[in-house]
Amino acid sequence: MISLNPLNAISPVDGRYFSKVEKLTAYFSEEAVIRYRIRVEIEYFIRLVDVIPQLADFPRNLFPQLRSLYREFTSDVAKEVKEIERTTNHDVKAIEYYIASEFRRLDLSPYVGFIHFGLTSQDVNNTAFPWAFKDALEEEYLPALRSLISTLEELSNAWKDIPVLSHTHGQPASPTLIGKELYVFVERLRVQYLQLTAIPVNAKFGGAVGNMNAHYVAYPSVNWVDFANDFIASLGLKRQQTTTQIEHYDNLASKFHALARINTILMDLSRDMWSYISMDYFKQKIKKGEIGSSTMPHKVNPIDFENAEGNLGLANALFLHLASKLPISRLQRDLTDSTVIRNLGTPLAHTLIAFASLRKGLGKLILNEEVIHLDLDRHWEVCAEAIQTVLRREMIPDAYELLKDLTRKNEKISPESIRSFIDTLPVDDRVKEELRAITPFNYTGKFNIEGAASQ
Repeated sequence: MISLNPLNAISPVDGRYFSKVEKLTAYFSEEAVIRYRIRVEIEYFIRLVDVIPQLADFPRNLFPQLRSLYREFTSDVAKEVKEIERTTNHDVKAIEYYIASEFRRLDLSPYVGFIHFGLTSQDVNNTAFPWAFKDALEEEYLPALRSLISTLEELSNAWKDIPVLSHTHGQPASPTLIGKELYVFVERLRVQYLQLTAIPVNAKFGGAVGNMNAHYVAYPSVNWVDFANDFIASLGLKRQQTTTQIEHYDNLASKFHALARINTILMDLSRDMWSYISMDYFKQKIKKGEIGSSTMPHKVNPIDFENAEGNLGLANALFLHLASKLPISRLQRDLTDSTVIRNLGTPLAHTLIAFASLRKGLGKLILNEEVIHLDLDRHWEVCAEAIQTVLRREMIPDAYELLKDLTRKNEKISPESIRSFIDTLPVDDRVKEELRAITPFNYTGKFNIEGAASQ
Protein backbone atom coordinates (compact mmCIF):
# COMPACT_ATOMS: atom_id res chain seq x y z
CA MET A 1 0.00 0.00 0.00
CA ILE A 2 1.09 3.59 -0.72
CA SER A 3 1.93 5.52 2.42
CA LEU A 4 -0.26 8.62 2.46
CA ASN A 5 1.60 11.93 2.45
CA PRO A 6 0.82 15.51 1.36
CA LEU A 7 2.14 14.84 -2.14
CA ASN A 8 -0.01 11.81 -2.99
CA ALA A 9 -3.22 12.57 -1.06
CA ILE A 10 -6.26 12.91 -3.32
CA SER A 11 -7.97 15.48 -1.12
CA PRO A 12 -6.16 18.72 -0.24
CA VAL A 13 -7.59 18.28 3.27
CA ASP A 14 -5.24 15.31 3.66
CA GLY A 15 -2.55 16.89 1.52
CA ARG A 16 -1.83 20.57 1.05
CA TYR A 17 -3.84 21.71 4.07
CA PHE A 18 -3.30 18.77 6.40
CA SER A 19 -1.15 20.70 8.86
CA LYS A 20 -4.09 23.05 9.50
CA VAL A 21 -6.57 20.27 10.30
CA GLU A 22 -4.40 17.46 11.62
CA LYS A 23 -6.18 17.52 14.98
CA LEU A 24 -9.41 16.41 13.30
CA THR A 25 -7.91 12.97 12.71
CA ALA A 26 -8.63 12.29 16.40
CA TYR A 27 -12.36 12.49 15.61
CA PHE A 28 -12.96 11.56 11.97
CA SER A 29 -10.16 9.32 10.69
CA GLU A 30 -10.81 5.61 10.23
CA GLU A 31 -8.73 5.01 13.35
CA ALA A 32 -10.87 7.50 15.28
CA VAL A 33 -14.10 5.85 14.14
CA ILE A 34 -12.79 2.47 15.34
CA ARG A 35 -11.78 3.97 18.69
CA TYR A 36 -15.17 5.64 19.23
CA ARG A 37 -16.96 2.40 18.36
CA ILE A 38 -14.85 0.47 20.86
CA ARG A 39 -15.58 3.17 23.41
CA VAL A 40 -19.35 2.79 22.91
CA GLU A 41 -19.17 -1.02 23.13
CA ILE A 42 -17.04 -1.01 26.29
CA GLU A 43 -19.10 1.62 28.12
CA TYR A 44 -22.27 -0.24 27.15
CA PHE A 45 -20.93 -3.54 28.47
CA ILE A 46 -19.90 -1.89 31.76
CA ARG A 47 -23.45 -0.56 32.14
CA LEU A 48 -24.90 -4.00 31.45
CA VAL A 49 -23.03 -5.39 34.45
CA ASP A 50 -25.48 -3.54 36.70
CA VAL A 51 -28.68 -5.00 35.18
CA ILE A 52 -27.99 -8.49 33.80
CA PRO A 53 -27.94 -11.32 36.38
CA GLN A 54 -25.41 -13.36 34.42
CA LEU A 55 -22.94 -10.47 34.77
CA ALA A 56 -23.38 -10.05 38.51
CA ASP A 57 -20.07 -11.80 39.23
CA PHE A 58 -18.11 -9.91 36.59
CA PRO A 59 -14.87 -8.65 38.21
CA ARG A 60 -15.46 -4.89 38.38
CA ASN A 61 -11.82 -4.30 39.15
CA LEU A 62 -11.21 -5.08 35.46
CA PHE A 63 -13.24 -2.07 34.28
CA PRO A 64 -10.07 0.04 33.96
CA GLN A 65 -8.52 -2.65 31.77
CA LEU A 66 -11.61 -2.72 29.59
CA ARG A 67 -11.50 1.06 29.26
CA SER A 68 -7.84 0.88 28.35
CA LEU A 69 -8.96 -0.70 25.05
CA TYR A 70 -9.97 2.77 23.89
CA ARG A 71 -7.93 4.95 26.24
CA GLU A 72 -4.67 3.32 25.15
CA PHE A 73 -5.79 2.83 21.58
CA THR A 74 -3.02 2.68 18.97
CA SER A 75 -2.66 2.43 15.22
CA ASP A 76 -1.69 -1.21 15.66
CA VAL A 77 -5.08 -1.88 17.25
CA ALA A 78 -6.80 -0.18 14.33
CA LYS A 79 -4.84 -2.37 11.91
CA GLU A 80 -5.84 -5.47 13.88
CA VAL A 81 -9.51 -4.51 13.66
CA LYS A 82 -9.21 -3.82 9.93
CA GLU A 83 -7.61 -7.22 9.46
CA ILE A 84 -10.61 -8.84 11.15
CA GLU A 85 -12.88 -6.80 8.88
CA ARG A 86 -11.18 -8.33 5.85
CA THR A 87 -12.89 -11.58 6.89
CA THR A 88 -16.18 -10.28 8.29
CA ASN A 89 -16.71 -7.63 5.60
CA HIS A 90 -18.58 -5.81 8.38
CA ASP A 91 -16.89 -3.00 10.25
CA VAL A 92 -18.92 -3.09 13.49
CA LYS A 93 -18.82 -6.89 13.72
CA ALA A 94 -15.05 -6.63 13.45
CA ILE A 95 -15.12 -4.38 16.54
CA GLU A 96 -17.15 -6.99 18.43
CA TYR A 97 -14.75 -9.77 17.47
CA TYR A 98 -11.75 -7.67 18.46
CA ILE A 99 -13.21 -6.94 21.90
CA ALA A 100 -14.10 -10.63 22.30
CA SER A 101 -10.47 -11.57 21.65
CA GLU A 102 -9.40 -9.09 24.34
CA PHE A 103 -11.93 -10.59 26.77
CA ARG A 104 -10.44 -14.03 26.17
CA ARG A 105 -6.96 -12.62 26.74
CA LEU A 106 -8.17 -11.37 30.12
CA ASP A 107 -9.75 -14.76 30.94
CA LEU A 108 -13.25 -13.34 30.54
CA SER A 109 -14.51 -15.88 28.01
CA PRO A 110 -17.80 -16.60 29.89
CA TYR A 111 -18.89 -13.04 29.33
CA VAL A 112 -18.11 -12.75 25.61
CA GLY A 113 -21.77 -13.31 24.66
CA PHE A 114 -22.74 -10.04 26.28
CA ILE A 115 -20.51 -7.91 24.06
CA HIS A 116 -22.78 -6.04 21.64
CA PHE A 117 -25.74 -7.64 23.47
CA GLY A 118 -29.07 -6.93 21.75
CA LEU A 119 -27.58 -4.26 19.54
CA THR A 120 -27.55 -3.56 15.86
CA SER A 121 -24.55 -1.94 14.24
CA GLN A 122 -26.37 1.37 13.98
CA ASP A 123 -26.71 1.58 17.76
CA VAL A 124 -22.93 1.75 17.78
CA ASN A 125 -22.53 3.94 14.69
CA ASN A 126 -25.32 6.34 15.57
CA THR A 127 -23.72 6.85 18.95
CA ALA A 128 -20.07 6.87 17.88
CA PHE A 129 -20.39 9.35 14.99
CA PRO A 130 -22.47 11.95 16.88
CA TRP A 131 -20.16 11.56 19.88
CA ALA A 132 -17.10 12.23 17.72
CA PHE A 133 -18.84 15.15 16.04
CA LYS A 134 -19.82 16.66 19.39
CA ASP A 135 -16.25 16.32 20.69
CA ALA A 136 -14.83 17.89 17.53
CA LEU A 137 -17.22 20.83 17.75
CA GLU A 138 -16.50 21.46 21.42
CA GLU A 139 -12.75 20.88 21.34
CA GLU A 140 -11.75 22.22 17.91
CA TYR A 141 -14.48 24.13 16.08
CA LEU A 142 -16.03 26.28 18.81
CA PRO A 143 -12.68 27.49 20.20
CA ALA A 144 -11.62 28.42 16.66
CA LEU A 145 -14.89 30.29 16.08
CA ARG A 146 -14.58 32.12 19.40
CA SER A 147 -11.02 33.12 18.47
CA LEU A 148 -12.19 34.48 15.12
CA ILE A 149 -15.00 36.45 16.78
CA SER A 150 -12.50 37.86 19.28
CA THR A 151 -10.19 38.96 16.46
CA LEU A 152 -13.06 40.77 14.76
CA GLU A 153 -14.07 42.38 18.03
CA GLU A 154 -10.53 43.61 18.66
CA LEU A 155 -10.32 45.17 15.19
CA SER A 156 -13.78 46.67 15.62
CA ASN A 157 -12.68 48.29 18.87
CA ALA A 158 -9.42 49.54 17.35
CA TRP A 159 -11.24 51.20 14.42
CA LYS A 160 -14.47 52.18 16.15
CA ASP A 161 -13.91 55.92 15.54
CA ILE A 162 -12.68 55.72 11.92
CA PRO A 163 -15.25 57.16 9.46
CA VAL A 164 -15.48 55.50 6.07
CA LEU A 165 -17.62 55.91 2.99
CA SER A 166 -20.42 53.38 2.70
CA HIS A 167 -21.29 51.76 -0.61
CA THR A 168 -24.85 50.61 -1.08
CA HIS A 169 -25.45 49.04 -4.50
CA GLY A 170 -21.77 49.79 -5.11
CA GLN A 171 -22.45 53.54 -4.99
CA PRO A 172 -21.25 56.11 -2.44
CA ALA A 173 -23.67 56.25 0.49
CA SER A 174 -23.97 57.75 3.96
CA PRO A 175 -20.71 57.44 5.90
CA THR A 176 -20.28 54.79 8.55
CA LEU A 177 -17.54 53.63 10.93
CA ILE A 178 -15.15 50.83 10.08
CA GLY A 179 -15.41 49.44 13.61
CA LYS A 180 -19.18 49.27 13.36
CA GLU A 181 -19.05 47.53 9.99
CA LEU A 182 -16.82 44.82 11.47
CA TYR A 183 -19.02 44.56 14.53
CA VAL A 184 -21.94 43.69 12.27
CA PHE A 185 -20.18 40.36 11.76
CA VAL A 186 -19.41 39.96 15.46
CA GLU A 187 -23.10 40.28 16.29
CA ARG A 188 -24.22 37.97 13.49
CA LEU A 189 -21.73 35.30 14.49
CA ARG A 190 -22.64 35.51 18.17
CA VAL A 191 -26.30 34.95 17.40
CA GLN A 192 -25.51 31.93 15.26
CA TYR A 193 -23.07 30.59 17.87
CA LEU A 194 -25.88 30.51 20.43
CA GLN A 195 -28.24 28.81 17.98
CA LEU A 196 -25.64 26.22 17.05
CA THR A 197 -24.80 25.29 20.62
CA ALA A 198 -28.48 25.13 21.62
CA ILE A 199 -29.14 22.23 19.22
CA PRO A 200 -28.78 18.90 21.09
CA VAL A 201 -26.54 16.15 19.78
CA ASN A 202 -28.62 13.00 19.49
CA ALA A 203 -27.86 9.30 19.45
CA LYS A 204 -29.98 6.35 18.41
CA PHE A 205 -29.87 3.36 20.74
CA GLY A 206 -32.75 0.94 20.40
CA GLY A 207 -31.89 -2.29 18.65
CA ALA A 208 -32.63 -3.59 15.17
CA VAL A 209 -35.75 -1.50 14.48
CA GLY A 210 -35.67 0.93 17.40
CA ASN A 211 -37.98 -0.91 19.84
CA MET A 212 -35.31 -2.78 21.84
CA ASN A 213 -37.01 -6.04 20.81
CA ALA A 214 -34.03 -8.25 21.61
CA HIS A 215 -33.46 -6.64 25.00
CA TYR A 216 -37.06 -7.09 26.12
CA VAL A 217 -37.40 -10.64 24.85
CA ALA A 218 -34.34 -11.65 26.88
CA TYR A 219 -35.02 -9.62 30.04
CA PRO A 220 -38.63 -8.35 29.99
CA SER A 221 -38.48 -7.08 33.57
CA VAL A 222 -35.70 -4.57 32.87
CA ASN A 223 -36.77 -1.07 31.91
CA TRP A 224 -34.54 -0.94 28.85
CA VAL A 225 -35.82 2.45 27.71
CA ASP A 226 -34.67 4.08 30.94
CA PHE A 227 -31.45 2.10 30.75
CA ALA A 228 -30.75 3.36 27.22
CA ASN A 229 -31.69 6.95 28.09
CA ASP A 230 -29.34 6.94 31.09
CA PHE A 231 -26.53 5.28 29.16
CA ILE A 232 -26.65 7.75 26.28
CA ALA A 233 -26.91 10.69 28.70
CA SER A 234 -23.77 9.43 30.48
CA LEU A 235 -21.92 9.93 27.18
CA GLY A 236 -23.06 13.56 26.98
CA LEU A 237 -25.64 12.85 24.26
CA LYS A 238 -29.44 12.84 24.11
CA ARG A 239 -31.21 9.65 23.08
CA GLN A 240 -33.90 9.74 20.43
CA GLN A 241 -36.99 7.97 21.74
CA THR A 242 -38.79 6.79 18.61
CA THR A 243 -36.62 5.59 15.76
CA THR A 244 -36.22 3.01 13.04
CA GLN A 245 -32.94 1.10 12.83
CA ILE A 246 -31.10 4.38 12.40
CA GLU A 247 -31.04 7.85 13.85
CA HIS A 248 -33.41 10.18 12.05
CA TYR A 249 -30.61 12.80 11.88
CA ASP A 250 -32.96 15.79 12.09
CA ASN A 251 -31.03 17.61 14.81
CA LEU A 252 -27.75 16.72 13.18
CA ALA A 253 -29.14 18.32 10.01
CA SER A 254 -29.98 21.38 12.10
CA LYS A 255 -26.35 21.49 13.22
CA PHE A 256 -25.22 21.33 9.60
CA HIS A 257 -27.58 24.15 8.64
CA ALA A 258 -26.31 26.26 11.56
CA LEU A 259 -22.71 25.61 10.55
CA ALA A 260 -23.55 26.52 6.96
CA ARG A 261 -25.17 29.80 8.08
CA ILE A 262 -22.04 30.71 10.01
CA ASN A 263 -19.98 29.94 6.92
CA THR A 264 -22.29 32.08 4.79
CA ILE A 265 -21.74 35.01 7.17
CA LEU A 266 -17.99 34.47 6.88
CA MET A 267 -18.21 34.36 3.07
CA ASP A 268 -19.92 37.74 3.31
CA LEU A 269 -17.06 38.97 5.50
CA SER A 270 -14.47 37.58 3.08
CA ARG A 271 -16.02 39.38 0.13
CA ASP A 272 -16.34 42.64 2.04
CA MET A 273 -12.69 42.55 3.12
CA TRP A 274 -11.66 41.66 -0.43
CA SER A 275 -13.61 44.69 -1.66
CA TYR A 276 -12.11 47.03 0.93
CA ILE A 277 -8.63 45.87 -0.07
CA SER A 278 -9.41 46.39 -3.77
CA MET A 279 -10.58 49.94 -2.90
CA ASP A 280 -7.25 50.48 -1.12
CA TYR A 281 -9.00 51.14 2.20
CA PHE A 282 -6.70 48.45 3.58
CA LYS A 283 -3.19 47.55 2.66
CA GLN A 284 -1.65 44.21 3.63
CA LYS A 285 1.47 43.49 5.61
CA ILE A 286 4.14 42.14 3.30
CA LYS A 287 6.05 39.04 4.27
CA LYS A 288 9.59 38.94 2.93
CA GLY A 289 9.98 36.36 0.18
CA GLU A 290 6.28 36.01 -0.62
CA ILE A 291 5.15 36.43 -4.22
CA GLY A 292 1.73 37.74 -5.22
CA SER A 293 1.96 37.14 -8.96
CA SER A 294 4.30 35.05 -11.07
CA THR A 295 4.60 37.88 -13.59
CA MET A 296 3.58 41.13 -11.84
CA PRO A 297 6.08 41.85 -9.07
CA HIS A 298 4.05 44.69 -7.52
CA LYS A 299 1.01 42.59 -6.57
CA VAL A 300 0.00 41.74 -3.02
CA ASN A 301 -3.16 39.73 -3.55
CA PRO A 302 -5.93 39.24 -0.92
CA ILE A 303 -5.37 35.49 -1.12
CA ASP A 304 -6.32 34.76 2.49
CA PHE A 305 -9.86 36.04 1.99
CA GLU A 306 -10.10 34.28 -1.38
CA ASN A 307 -8.87 31.01 0.15
CA ALA A 308 -11.40 31.39 2.97
CA GLU A 309 -14.27 32.03 0.57
CA GLY A 310 -13.40 28.97 -1.51
CA ASN A 311 -13.13 26.65 1.47
CA LEU A 312 -16.31 27.97 3.04
CA GLY A 313 -18.16 27.29 -0.21
CA LEU A 314 -16.83 23.74 -0.36
CA ALA A 315 -17.79 23.17 3.27
CA ASN A 316 -21.31 24.43 2.69
CA ALA A 317 -21.83 22.22 -0.34
CA LEU A 318 -21.09 19.23 1.89
CA PHE A 319 -22.95 20.50 4.97
CA LEU A 320 -26.08 21.11 2.92
CA HIS A 321 -25.84 17.72 1.23
CA LEU A 322 -25.44 16.02 4.61
CA ALA A 323 -28.40 17.97 5.94
CA SER A 324 -30.67 17.04 3.04
CA LYS A 325 -29.52 13.41 2.63
CA LEU A 326 -29.11 11.97 6.11
CA PRO A 327 -32.71 12.42 7.33
CA ILE A 328 -33.97 10.35 4.39
CA SER A 329 -33.93 6.54 4.60
CA ARG A 330 -36.15 3.95 2.96
CA LEU A 331 -38.51 2.29 5.45
CA GLN A 332 -36.61 1.10 8.54
CA ARG A 333 -33.23 1.79 6.91
CA ASP A 334 -31.02 1.71 3.87
CA LEU A 335 -27.25 2.04 3.67
CA THR A 336 -27.00 5.48 2.09
CA ASP A 337 -26.51 7.21 5.44
CA SER A 338 -23.53 4.99 6.22
CA THR A 339 -21.81 6.05 3.01
CA VAL A 340 -22.48 9.74 3.55
CA ILE A 341 -21.81 10.13 7.28
CA ARG A 342 -18.23 8.93 6.84
CA ASN A 343 -17.58 12.38 5.33
CA LEU A 344 -18.62 14.16 8.52
CA GLY A 345 -15.16 15.58 9.11
CA THR A 346 -14.55 16.89 5.59
CA PRO A 347 -16.75 20.02 5.69
CA LEU A 348 -15.54 20.74 9.20
CA ALA A 349 -11.96 20.53 7.91
CA HIS A 350 -12.65 22.96 5.07
CA THR A 351 -14.32 25.27 7.60
CA LEU A 352 -11.32 25.25 9.94
CA ILE A 353 -8.97 25.87 6.99
CA ALA A 354 -11.12 28.90 6.15
CA PHE A 355 -11.02 30.11 9.77
CA ALA A 356 -7.22 29.96 9.71
CA SER A 357 -7.13 31.91 6.44
CA LEU A 358 -9.49 34.55 7.80
CA ARG A 359 -7.46 35.03 10.98
CA LYS A 360 -4.30 35.32 8.86
CA GLY A 361 -5.91 37.79 6.47
CA LEU A 362 -7.36 39.94 9.26
CA GLY A 363 -3.97 39.95 10.97
CA LYS A 364 -2.32 41.36 7.83
CA LEU A 365 -4.63 44.36 7.44
CA ILE A 366 -3.16 47.86 7.60
CA LEU A 367 -5.71 50.69 7.70
CA ASN A 368 -5.08 53.14 4.87
CA GLU A 369 -6.53 56.27 6.46
CA GLU A 370 -5.18 58.53 3.72
CA VAL A 371 -7.23 56.84 0.99
CA ILE A 372 -10.26 56.55 3.25
CA HIS A 373 -10.06 60.29 3.97
CA LEU A 374 -9.63 61.18 0.29
CA ASP A 375 -12.63 59.06 -0.69
CA LEU A 376 -14.82 60.76 1.90
CA ASP A 377 -13.64 64.16 0.72
CA ARG A 378 -14.52 63.28 -2.88
CA HIS A 379 -18.16 62.59 -2.00
CA TRP A 380 -19.73 65.49 -0.18
CA GLU A 381 -23.02 64.55 -1.83
CA VAL A 382 -23.43 61.94 0.91
CA CYS A 383 -24.32 64.83 3.23
CA ALA A 384 -27.57 65.24 1.29
CA GLU A 385 -29.43 62.76 3.49
CA ALA A 386 -28.41 64.67 6.61
CA ILE A 387 -29.35 68.08 5.20
CA GLN A 388 -32.75 67.04 3.86
CA THR A 389 -33.58 65.32 7.14
CA VAL A 390 -32.87 68.49 9.13
CA LEU A 391 -34.97 70.45 6.61
CA ARG A 392 -37.83 68.01 7.14
CA ARG A 393 -37.51 68.66 10.86
CA GLU A 394 -37.79 72.37 10.11
CA MET A 395 -40.90 71.62 8.02
CA ILE A 396 -39.38 72.93 4.79
CA PRO A 397 -41.58 71.77 1.87
CA ASP A 398 -40.10 69.34 -0.69
CA ALA A 399 -36.85 68.96 1.30
CA TYR A 400 -35.98 65.69 -0.44
CA GLU A 401 -36.56 67.16 -3.88
CA LEU A 402 -34.36 70.17 -3.09
CA LEU A 403 -31.42 67.91 -2.33
CA LYS A 404 -32.20 65.67 -5.24
CA ASP A 405 -31.97 68.62 -7.61
CA LEU A 406 -28.65 69.62 -6.07
CA THR A 407 -26.94 66.25 -6.09
CA ARG A 408 -28.13 64.52 -9.28
CA LYS A 409 -26.68 66.82 -11.91
CA ASN A 410 -23.71 64.62 -12.75
CA GLU A 411 -21.56 67.37 -11.32
CA LYS A 412 -19.02 67.05 -8.56
CA ILE A 413 -20.43 68.17 -5.24
CA SER A 414 -17.85 70.10 -3.22
CA PRO A 415 -17.88 71.63 0.26
CA GLU A 416 -18.30 75.00 -1.44
CA SER A 417 -21.34 73.95 -3.45
CA ILE A 418 -22.91 72.50 -0.32
CA ARG A 419 -22.32 75.74 1.59
CA SER A 420 -23.67 77.82 -1.28
CA PHE A 421 -26.80 75.68 -1.31
CA ILE A 422 -27.23 76.06 2.45
CA ASP A 423 -26.98 79.86 2.09
CA THR A 424 -30.08 79.85 -0.16
CA LEU A 425 -32.27 77.89 2.24
CA PRO A 426 -35.26 79.58 3.92
CA VAL A 427 -34.13 78.74 7.46
CA ASP A 428 -32.66 80.88 10.23
CA ASP A 429 -28.93 81.28 10.79
CA ARG A 430 -28.90 78.81 13.68
CA VAL A 431 -30.08 76.01 11.41
CA LYS A 432 -27.68 77.07 8.65
CA GLU A 433 -24.77 76.80 11.08
CA GLU A 434 -26.02 73.36 12.08
CA LEU A 435 -26.11 72.31 8.44
CA ARG A 436 -22.68 73.76 7.67
CA ALA A 437 -21.21 71.65 10.49
CA ILE A 438 -22.23 68.43 8.73
CA THR A 439 -19.37 66.77 6.83
CA PRO A 440 -18.67 63.30 5.43
CA PHE A 441 -16.29 62.85 8.36
CA ASN A 442 -18.77 63.40 11.17
CA TYR A 443 -22.07 62.27 9.68
CA THR A 444 -21.62 58.74 11.00
CA GLY A 445 -24.43 58.21 13.50
CA LYS A 446 -23.69 56.45 16.77
CA PHE A 447 -21.90 53.20 17.47
CA ASN A 448 -21.22 52.23 21.05
CA ILE A 449 -19.14 49.05 21.01
CA GLU A 450 -19.48 48.63 24.76
CA GLY A 451 -23.26 48.77 24.48
CA ALA A 452 -23.26 46.40 21.51
CA ALA A 453 -21.00 43.93 23.34
CA SER A 454 -23.30 43.88 26.39
CA GLN A 455 -26.37 42.80 24.43
